[in-house]
Order: sequence, then C-alpha cells, then structure tokens
Amino acid sequence: MQNLTDEQAQFADRALKFMAQMDTLFFDRVGKLNDGIEIETKSFNYDVADNEVKVARGSVIEKAGRLTIITKKVASELQQETVWSRFFALDAHPKTPLCGMLHAAFLMQFRADGTSSLGGWLDVMPATRIEEDLAHLKQTMDDVYAKYGIDDTPRRRLSPDSHSDDDPGARWRRRSAGVGGSFYGYPMLSVTEENYSFMTEAYEGFVDAYLTQVEMRKDDAYGAEDLAAQDAMRRNWLEDQLFADPYSKSIVPYEVWSLANVPPTVKF
Repeated sequence: MQNLTDEQAQFADRALKFMAQMDTLFFDRVGKLNDGIEIETKSFNYDVADNEVKVARGSVIEKAGRLTIITKKVASELQQETVWSRFFALDAHPKTPLCGMLHAAFLMQFRADGTSSLGGWLDVMPATRIEEDLAHLKQTMDDVYAKYGIDDTPRRRLSPDSHSDDDPGARWRRRSAGVGGSFYGYPMLSVTEENYSFMTEAYEGFVDAYLTQVEMRKDDAYGAEDLAAQDAMRRNWLEDQLFADPYSKSIVPYEVWSLANVPPTVKF
C-alpha cells in the first residue's frame, strides 16, 4: 500500500478487513449447514496475478468456494494498470435444486492517475424458480439501492446479460435471476465513503439472505423436474465460464476459476 495516498490506504485496509470478515461469515454458515467443515486452500501465483482459492464441500452446500485475486500486471485490453487491486468472490452450490447457485463478487482498484473503481456482481442462477424466494432477494437489494439513492435499472439489466446480441459468447451467457445487480458496467462506481458503504452493505445483506434461504429449503421435497432444472443451470454456468465470461475465458487460469466456482457435478 506504500504507493497509495493516506485516504486510499484507509479504504484498502477496510476492504481487506471486509473480505476477511465475509470469508469468516460465509464459511462459518456453510460449516453449520453442513454439520462440520473441511477446508481446502490452494495458491496459484503467476507473473500477472496471485490467486488464492478456498473450498469446502458437504451434504447441504455441496461446494462453497472463495477466490481472491491480487492483480500485478495487465494481462488483457479489458484491464487497466492499477497501483492496488483486489478481487474477492464467493460461490455456493447447494444440494437442493430449490435454491440456485450464488455468485457474489467484490472488486476494488486504485490507479496511478488517482482514479479508482468499485465493482462486483451479486445474483443467483436459479434452478427451480421459487418466486417468493427470488422476490425476497430482490427486496433485500431494493432496500439498499433505495437507501443510497442508486438507480437499480442499469445494474439489473447488466446482471442477467452483460453481453450484446452480436457478442459471439452471448448464447452461452449465464442466465441469472436479475434480482441483485452487476457493478462492472461503465461508468463504474468510484471509491467514496457512500459507494463503499453501499457495496459492502449490499454484499453482506445479499449473501446472508441467500444462505438463510438455503437453510429454510434444505429439507423441502423436490422431484425429477427440479433436478433437471439444476442440471441445466449448472451446465449453463460452466458454459458461461468457458465461452462467455471474458475474465475466466481469457484472463483467470482454468485451474483457478474451476476450483473456485465450477459446480460439483455437471451433466451433458
């Protein structure tokens, strides 16, 4: 952090503490749901970035993953040179098809010219659609959008489909519920007190609401149609990561993102 201003360094320190807090909260909840937890942690360090993946597997949350990326060099025209950058993502694959997959990402960056950005992605990929559950997740985000006066329309439009129709990867794009939001679209949020509070409050609230739904639905009955919907969703997520998402497709190595977020089983 020696290349940051005092104000930037304070935000960076807060972000690191927030990520550590979310890591603990997430895996504590997963451990309680799974009646115990075994953690696998691996580091993948390359010239362009240092990556750490943490994974837990079990009977209720079949796979839970955390990915942290420290970017060191620009590896694509999609990226900008940064002085300090952290990416943090949580992913969860419940056994029950009544709850979809969680993908929750958080990004903070500072550049040499003094500009900054906050990014992220919060949503679920539904298997069986339970509208009241999706409505509750949406309301959770609605409350935070309203509190900070942020227009949710462009954020939610980007969440289910951030690719244009002429993008060759569009057909493989993840089909999310559109109840959370994408914060990668330009103009991105800059690092300010209000924007930081918005992003962290939205992130923690959405992850908490999702895990509460998994706990509520874990023992509910389901059938063959539900499992077929889960199989389709899980395959779609893998297709997205292979052919649509620009970062997993060409920047983050396969061994990194596959360990962090690929479903425990994928059927074709």
